[in-house]
Amino acid sequence: MEEDKYYKDIQKAIEDLPGDFSILEEQIDIKDQMKYFEFSKEIREKNIGKECFENREELFHAETTEERKKEILSAIAAVDEVKAYRTIEKYLEEPDKELRNWAVLALQESRMLLKSSLLDEKQVFISTGLGGKGKKLRYYVVFINRDRNNMLNATQQKLVKDELIFELKDNDGEFESIDFFEGFSTSLILLPLKADIKKLFNNVVVECNQYGNFLNDDMVITNVKVLSRGEIIQMLNQSENLNLGDGMEEENS
Repeated sequence: MEEDKYYKDIQKAIEDLPGDFSILEEQIDIKDQMKYFEFSKEIREKNIGKECFENREELFHAETTEERKKEILSAIAAVDEVKAYRTIEKYLEEPDKELRNWAVLALQESRMLLKSSLLDEKQVFISTGLGGKGKKLRYYVVFINRDRNNMLNATQQKLVKDELIFELKDNDGEFESIDFFEGFSTSLILLPLKADIKKLFNNVVVECNQYGNFLNDDMVITNVKVLSRGEIIQMLNQSENLNLGDGMEEENS
């Protein structure tokens, strides 16, 4: 299947990563990240890094426009100077609310540049919408109930949580939270980049289903964002309609 091939391609890319890499720990919307990198590319093509570095104190002036501050942050993040890094670091102590995420990305980029220069080797930077911690990525998981009309009972809830924590410990992962709703359960967890995600969560479902077969084999796993209840329900309804459509086609053939 195409999904299996996509999964294998991702795993292969992860396996080929060097041992030294950095993960963005902050949870920053992917769209905001793309805006930062696209803007930064445009700024650097203008070759104004030196001018922005020399005028970096403008970051701390109340009268400096938001656009100018974005320009300075993006430009000096590409300047191979410790002073540039310290400037962004200082700005992040009391940033403009609208520019905090922008400054976080600039600081990460500046850090990577200095590290590359110091170690004389290219650094790999990995960023996702949900961020991570250390060498681990954060994932949002949706376990789907076989009975979509009811919440799991107390015993089933405990079983899902216990099995999830057990599998995470066995794979050097970390449990952060779990919530139960009518029709599904959601959890935030941390896992090493090279963990076999598919196998881990399949194990959770298989173990839980030995005590009542109450979880669907399918699940939702993302590191892009925390899904709203509405988004999850819409996703499950679309999947249900798709399966129904497949069945009708087979019946008519």
